[in-house]
Amino acid sequence: MSDRIRMEGVNKIFPSVHAVKNASLTVAKGEVVLIIGPSGSGKSTLLRSVNRLETVTSGRIWIDEDEVTDPKTDIRKIREEAGMVFQNFNLFPHLKAIENITISPRHVRKLSRQQADDLAKRLLKKVGLSEKAQSYPDKLSGGQQQRVAIARALAMEPKVMLFDEPTSALDPEMIKEVLDVMLDLARDGMTMLVVSHEMGFAKAAADKVVFMDEGEIIEVGPPSVMFSNPRHDRTKRFLDHIL
Repeated sequence: MSDRIRMEGVNKIFPSVHAVKNASLTVAKGEVVLIIGPSGSGKSTLLRSVNRLETVTSGRIWIDEDEVTDPKTDIRKIREEAGMVFQNFNLFPHLKAIENITISPRHVRKLSRQQADDLAKRLLKKVGLSEKAQSYPDKLSGGQQQRVAIARALAMEPKVMLFDEPTSALDPEMIKEVLDVMLDLARDGMTMLVVSHEMGFAKAAADKVVFMDEGEIIEVGPPSVMFSNPRHDRTKRFLDHIL
C-alpha cells in the first residue's frame, strides 16, 4: 500500500508556542487515521499543515509525489487534492446548498452548469440530503450543514479528506448523521485524516489512531491496541478520561 500522505520532521513554531514538534506520520492510500489528544496538543495545526493552511517552520509533507512544503508547489492544486471539512461548516450563507457545492467545480474545474449541478445532486444524494438542494444554510440543521460541507469538499474529487473536529459544533443527536457519512466514505476507500474525539468512529472506521500531546506524536497504533493496551502512560491517562 503506497503512502498518500507523508510527513517528515514537521515543526510549527508560533511566537509563543512550539505547536508541533518533529512530527513524522504516514497515511496510506485508502487508510483512515484518527488524531486524538488534549486541547492544545497540536492536532489541528498538524492537520492544517497538510494543505498548507498552516505553513510549517521546518520539515516536509507530501501528498503522493507533490511536496506540499515546497514553496514552488502550486497550492491551489494541493487544496484540490486535499478536501477540508472544518468545525463550523463555513458554507456561503447567501448560496443554496446546491450552489455551495457547484461553485468550485464550475470556477476551478471549469465544469458546465449542467455538469456541476448533476455532480452536486449525486453528492447530495450520497450524504442523504437530496431534498435540501434548494435550501439556504440558515434553513438547515448543524448536521445538515456539515453534510453539505462534506459534499462540497467531495465535489473537487480530492485524493484525501481532512476533517478538523467535524462534529464538535453539533448537538449530540446530529453527530451520528455526520459520522454515518464519514463511515460511508471510509467504506468507499477514501483516504482520511481526522481530528476528533469520536471513539465510536475510531473503533468502526480507523485503521490507526495517533495520540498527540504538547505538540508531539506520542504513540501510533490500531484502535484495538491503543484503546485496550496503550504503551505510554500519557496515552493511558488521556484515554482513561475519555473512554
